Amino acid sequence: MLETSYVLLTIVGCAVVTWLSRVLPFALLKRHQLPPLMVELLSFVPITIMTALWINSLFSQHVGHLPTPNVANILASVPTVIVAFLTKQLLWIVIAGMISLAVIRAFIG
Repeated sequence: MLETSYVLLTIVGCAVVTWLSRVLPFALLKRHQLPPLMVELLSFVPITIMTALWINSLFSQHVGHLPTPNVANILASVPTVIVAFLTKQLLWIVIAGMISLAVIRAFIG
């Protein structure tokens, strides 16, 4: 029974920390204006995070070895990047990525 309480407290604690980290900046900046340079720098955060996640998925990591290319993800990236350049709409980019990866996995196995 102690394990269940511990797990429940951990989940609630994670939820509170996640909620605070998303709400607190809005509450603190509600009455203040950020400098233009800070706003410009913060505008690069989403694309930086997405690029890091994308590059990380292109390689498989193995402890003690160099990363190896993940062929399926690399191949699926090609049509996804093309759709990204053509549409610049996140919904179409995600759909293209999901469909291309599903097709590639169906053929590669």
